Amino acid sequence: MIHLEKLTYENFYDVFDLEVTEEQDDFVASNCFSVAEAYVTLINGGQVFPFAIYNDDTPVGFIQIGYGENADQDGVSVEKDNYEIWRFMIDKQYQGNGYGRAAMKCALDFIRTWPCGKAELCWISYEPENVVAKKLYASFGFEETGEMCDDEIVAVLKL
Repeated sequence: MIHLEKLTYENFYDVFDLEVTEEQDDFVASNCFSVAEAYVTLINGGQVFPFAIYNDDTPVGFIQIGYGENADQDGVSVEKDNYEIWRFMIDKQYQGNGYGRAAMKCALDFIRTWPCGKAELCWISYEPENVVAKKLYASFGFEETGEMCDDEIVAVLKL
């Protein structure tokens, strides 16, 4: 069963070993870089939640959820006082098994516990070429806003 676990000393090396396919490398930052961003965000007073995605006892992916304006300073209009799916990946050997869909549901369930307070929206950004991600996010109700975050499309979900 797919579930999220906080990043810990016991699992962070496993998360660092997870990779996407070579064709997907340009779509997502490495998990090591993402965890470094989370650390910088936390020590500067930001709100971020890095999670390992597990299928039973096996780590299969990584997701990082942020809240509000964080260390990366995206400048996205909906950033303030809203949640963000900051990073999301499923390891190449586990793709195509429905784990991404199940993990997104877990992430949205977590967000709806309001760990940083109630919010109106959750946002995500993705490369225009990443049609698989676009389709997955749209299936949850994320709608493109027309805004860009660097070279990525911004989509929002009303919580």
